[in-house]
Amino acid sequence: MVKEQDYLESKASYCLDLAKKMGATNSSVIVSNSVSETVNFRNKQLDEANRSDNLGIDITTYINQKKSSISSSNLLDDNLKILIEKCIETTKNTPEDEFNSLPEKDLLAKETKDLNLFDNTHLENEKKIEYLKQLEEFSSNNEKIINTESSFSEDKSNFILANSIGFCEGYKSSTFSASCVTVAKDNNSMERDYEYTSSCHLEDIKPADILGKKAAELTIKKLSPKKIGSEKINIIFDKRIAKGMLSTFASAISSSAISRGTSFLKDKINEKIFSDEINIFDKPDILKGLGSKSFDIEGVKIDTLELVKKGVLKHYLVDTYNGKKLSIKSNGRCGGTSNLYFDNGKVSYKDLLNSSSKVIYVTETIGHGSNIVTGDYSVGASGFLVENGEFKYPINEFTIAGNFKNMFKNITLANNLEFEYKTNSPTMMIEGMVVAGK
Repeated sequence: MVKEQDYLESKASYCLDLAKKMGATNSSVIVSNSVSETVNFRNKQLDEANRSDNLGIDITTYINQKKSSISSSNLLDDNLKILIEKCIETTKNTPEDEFNSLPEKDLLAKETKDLNLFDNTHLENEKKIEYLKQLEEFSSNNEKIINTESSFSEDKSNFILANSIGFCEGYKSSTFSASCVTVAKDNNSMERDYEYTSSCHLEDIKPADILGKKAAELTIKKLSPKKIGSEKINIIFDKRIAKGMLSTFASAISSSAISRGTSFLKDKINEKIFSDEINIFDKPDILKGLGSKSFDIEGVKIDTLELVKKGVLKHYLVDTYNGKKLSIKSNGRCGGTSNLYFDNGKVSYKDLLNSSSKVIYVTETIGHGSNIVTGDYSVGASGFLVENGEFKYPINEFTIAGNFKNMFKNITLANNLEFEYKTNSPTMMIEGMVVAGK
């Protein structure tokens, strides 16, 4: 079991009081505890089972506009005293930075919403093993499947964030997740794919048979891929890949990238960067949401933001430090987004496939080909050739390229949004991308 709030609060309070006595003008403390259990299978056999219990503290002290931080996994009072002494000494010798400060007091969260993020259920290892046995059985039913790997994890955590201007809040959260990777082989190729499920509550993860069957199905469909030539063509991105576009977008609108001038979206607030049909939300109060929270890692209240409205960029993701550089108040995004998603499109999945006589459907990208400074995008990919709405055959070893400035304006979204991850997208089509093949 994870440590209770009272214990974490007592450690945070001890550190804040001690830091003040030692000369800190302000300070903040995060005390956290997480317990994780994981069971792994390989080819229907138990591979390993492990458990970790992590208890830690992060202390930040300020002396006017000087700032330094220190962390430890030893929460004994004598050690904490030594840590704070070192942190204070380091702070004294750190150059001043006019933007260093705690958040404005009126921006701090006044309450922690109950977002139903914690499931007290504990699944014994025997039950995890039972789930994985069933998962591996269903994933290896087809003779073309030659290798399987699967995993089941249970994570429980609790934390307290406290600072010297009166904030002291925290909450418990849990995550149950299972994954299955399969390898298939025929006379022409060997391919791999996976399926994954994750939820705050045990009852919400996908059943083992569904997960296993899906992993095998995705892998077998990729066998005997063909090569394609180079051309300019519409690309449809599977939801698993489309959400990566949102992650790149989030990096490009982070206040750190904007303040450094290292984003192609600098100075783009209130400018149209997508088509009229595109709306993007960051919503922190989804019940059971994997990214849900009431405040960011500075304690600033976090509300829903419509980041893009009818194609127009409305907000950056702002923390206290970089917000001061930009003369913008924090909107609670220190540490990144919460539940980030493209709003549903107006086109059905079937109509998206039929939108052109020939399209490429991408199910996997290879490499980190997103440059948020220039907006350039280039990745290796594999997927399927689709003609007249029908999947014809798998394709691989091709490269897709473009620039986000143009790509964003040519996005069409299907209406099949599901909230399976922290970042979610419907199936996405981008018109007129450059494909380099054989």
